[in-house]
Amino acid sequence: MAGNVLEINDNNFEQEVLQSDQPVLVDFWAPWCGPCKMLAPVIDEVADELAGKAKVGKLNTDESPNTATSYGINAIPTVLLFKNGEVVDRFMGIVPKEKLVDAVNQHL
Repeated sequence: MAGNVLEINDNNFEQEVLQSDQPVLVDFWAPWCGPCKMLAPVIDEVADELAGKAKVGKLNTDESPNTATSYGINAIPTVLLFKNGEVVDRFMGIVPKEKLVDAVNQHL
């Protein structure tokens, strides 16, 4: 993972995402998922571009199934945008960087 991408899991999800005072973009992924590997560099670029303005993290659904299940993640990659602890946007599949950045910028 790139330097600006947080590793999010079941244990730190509430603190890093739900209690964050910044918008948080969370990429739900798994190591065996081909499209997830294709999306990974996009997530890294988004994290670099939004550093200091928003948090960007990745949650491995194999290692943190409780959080993934609680948000109805049944296909990966799925990217959720949280603001004030609520899901404000959802993206499935491979998403262009600009689309993710624009979505976050609308909630700054």
